[in-house]
Amino acid sequence: MVSTKQFAGKVAVVTGAGNGIGRACAIAYAQEGANVAVFDREGDGLAETVALIEAEGVKAVPFVGDMTKLEEVEAAFAAARKELGPIDMLLNNIGQTARENYSEFWLAKPETLQFVINVSLMTTLNCSRQVVEEMRARKSGKIVSISSDSAMNGDIGTVDYASAKAGVLGFTRALARELGPSKVNVNAVCPGPTNTRAMQRIPKDAYDRAKNAIPLGELSEPEDIANAVVFLSSDKARLITGQTLMVNGGRVFY
Repeated sequence: MVSTKQFAGKVAVVTGAGNGIGRACAIAYAQEGANVAVFDREGDGLAETVALIEAEGVKAVPFVGDMTKLEEVEAAFAAARKELGPIDMLLNNIGQTARENYSEFWLAKPETLQFVINVSLMTTLNCSRQVVEEMRARKSGKIVSISSDSAMNGDIGTVDYASAKAGVLGFTRALARELGPSKVNVNAVCPGPTNTRAMQRIPKDAYDRAKNAIPLGELSEPEDIANAVVFLSSDKARLITGQTLMVNGGRVFY
């Protein structure tokens, strides 16, 4: 029987898939019939993601490694291609704030700034570099990158993160122009405050401030972001490229 699922027979790669938004997106791809390669630094979380993907009746290939290291990026994509075949869809999801090293810019340490830029911008460039040649050759492919509405809002204490995520948007637009003639779509999704593990760990007063700043009155769920990613990865979005889709309950308009 021929599958009616829109991604049946296709291969997706999701980075940062051990929990939260990445896990939700990996499962959403699987629910639409894609085989999924998932990358993360955390093996335990990744194993749970793999089990959830396989429960959808498709293949899952995990790779545990540090995607800030180019040699591990290359090894991860080689493993995915060997086990699943050519890559049709890439979701760049890796990124994080300075977390416990959060500070206003005048107090920020150079090593913190460099770390945030590496993990929140360079991983997107390096992972995308692994798929663009094959997508150009096939004249087909979808690249979606997770940015943040902090790139637009400029939240205090997130100069490093906002800079990196704004870089993701610039990258998305430039790459969309380069790959447009090859019929490859490149887009970005900007989540606002989202009900993930990181958000659950912040102090209650900060959590409440974030929630109260959202006109629709609630945080996004990882599945809300996944819905946007699936749409941008689908044929329904065939003429959408170089765009930024905000999924933030109205916290920031763009």
